[in-house]
Amino acid sequence: MLELFEKAKLYKNRAAIVSDNTTYSYDDLITKSSVVAANLLNNTADLKEARIAFLVPPSFEYVAVQWGIWAAGGIAVPLCVQHPLPSMEYVIQDSGAMVIIVHEDFHELLKPLEANSNIEIRTLKEIFKNHSSVLPDLVPDRRAMMLYTSGTTNKPKGVVTTHAIIQSQITTLVDAWEWTKEDYILNILPLHHVHGIINVLSCALWSGACCEFHAKFSAKEVWSAILSGKMSLFMAVPTIYYKLIAFWEGEDKENQLQMSEAASGLRLMVSGSAALPVPVLEKWKSITGQTLLERYGMTEIGMGLSNSYRGERRPGYVGLPLPGVEMRLVDKDRNILDKDMPGEIEIKGPCVFKEYWRKEEATKKAFTKDGWFMTGDIAMLHDGMYKILGRDSVDIIKSGGYKISALEIEDVLRGHHDIDDCAVVGVEDEEWGEVVAACLLTSNKALDLNELSDWAKTKLPGYKIPRKYIIQNKLPRNVLGKVTKNKLKTLF
Repeated sequence: MLELFEKAKLYKNRAAIVSDNTTYSYDDLITKSSVVAANLLNNTADLKEARIAFLVPPSFEYVAVQWGIWAAGGIAVPLCVQHPLPSMEYVIQDSGAMVIIVHEDFHELLKPLEANSNIEIRTLKEIFKNHSSVLPDLVPDRRAMMLYTSGTTNKPKGVVTTHAIIQSQITTLVDAWEWTKEDYILNILPLHHVHGIINVLSCALWSGACCEFHAKFSAKEVWSAILSGKMSLFMAVPTIYYKLIAFWEGEDKENQLQMSEAASGLRLMVSGSAALPVPVLEKWKSITGQTLLERYGMTEIGMGLSNSYRGERRPGYVGLPLPGVEMRLVDKDRNILDKDMPGEIEIKGPCVFKEYWRKEEATKKAFTKDGWFMTGDIAMLHDGMYKILGRDSVDIIKSGGYKISALEIEDVLRGHHDIDDCAVVGVEDEEWGEVVAACLLTSNKALDLNELSDWAKTKLPGYKIPRKYIIQNKLPRNVLGKVTKNKLKTLF
């Protein structure tokens, strides 16, 4: 990213990345990414937006490869190290990537792709061979990155962003969350998604801060990092906070006190990528004193709304539009709605993606005629803040003429002392259109579902009470911890 490289030069001797117990400076990052760029160019002048896929775990090497692709004029297409080969093949084929950079640990996994003569697989060892080259001049509207949607509702689409769009997404958050070069953050998020790439990694490097990588999540190691006193920010998905709470609860009183005190010293803790259950927010606050900052974003827009860094953070709400982001709520006929009326979120601004890769019709359908991006997410403005009610296709249940928020019912059910977690979906029904169905995680094998329904009736109107229940050991989730509700529906 153009200005990202220039900023890195200002912080040359500062620590940029910590990975595999090694600290790398901004100068190390500039040097290594230039080597990657030279090897990719291979004596040509410019990659001219060639898609370069890469399968590298979260590390200094990941960042050097990503920056090297950008510096050479290519489009970075990160692959998820937790995905099976067919999922990776889909991204490679859909993006048209002809070069794949692979960490040695994953070379064997990708070997079947070598049969395709159009695909060149290059290891880190090859791409890091000393080589130098004149790098191309890049303009801000050059395509830079392609991230794939999570595919929870349909086949993943390649979301294309330019250098200018990425810069807008970064600077919006740097300003809103007051990043500085003194910050230190732990990154335990997958690096094929906007949360880990933009919110954590790129915001840190834009600011001259330091980003430490843990390739795999371990509650014990995260707590150790918090206890070290180095961290000033932490960002994670709700399931990670749930696991950190469980680990804390398993420790003795003395260790709990030390952990709580260390966590209370961070200046900001953020939750995102999935709805944060209010009981998890309240429990985290009770043990750390930290009110998690919730925000709303998606692959296509980066971050759109955020609770206030310095002001009120209201549980279950995502605050207000970030600076530079225009937002409105509309009904099915695209009429603008007043407060306290649920409607679809539409977004405009320099943070919005350029296109779905090679899907002209899908791109066209995603925008209104006057340029608003139609998110498909339903929200409501209540008492001065926005509350996400769910995704129209999976979280809004249409039953007997009512539009019901699955997320609202989930929040209520999680408040029951026997429910560890849950997910709510709409299941097709001839009479009602859809009926509310709840998948429960509980350690109480004798849970009485009739009693649960009676309890729910004291919290919810009758039409929102689940008509069907199943009990499972776990919920189907993607790598970001988001429940894949279409898979869940098949269980009913």
